[in-house]
Amino acid sequence: MATVPTPTSKPGGIAGDDAGRAVYVISVAAELAGVHPQTLRIYERKGLVDPSRTSGGSRRFSERDLARLRHIQTLTAAGLNLEGVRRVLELEAEVTRLHAELEAAHIEARDALERTHRHYRRDLVPLNQSPIPWVRRARTRR
Repeated sequence: MATVPTPTSKPGGIAGDDAGRAVYVISVAAELAGVHPQTLRIYERKGLVDPSRTSGGSRRFSERDLARLRHIQTLTAAGLNLEGVRRVLELEAEVTRLHAELEAAHIEARDALERTHRHYRRDLVPLNQSPIPWVRRARTRR
């Protein structure tokens, strides 16, 4: 299951690649997230979190996982059950994906527009350099 990237909520939290580095054992992660370790196991079983595993099979949680756990806690405190939380997380991931697609489409459209304008400007020739002389014809009145 893909996790939704969320910023850390702790001041001075780890940013960038280090946010995904799994360093916390389950007891420490549970304490930092304010839940019982068994709750983390339930969240994992329900597919809400996907901690890394050591070669020995122990769970390791990252700052990103902790931010996700805090977000889950916020949603459950607001009255959502775990299925509702799962659906909200899915929808948030979809919104994030769609925002990225929209941004890519905006960039692509802007680039296409700039290419079109460059093409038009290249084809324009100043009047005094035109190979065909342009002469204004006098209008005849009827």
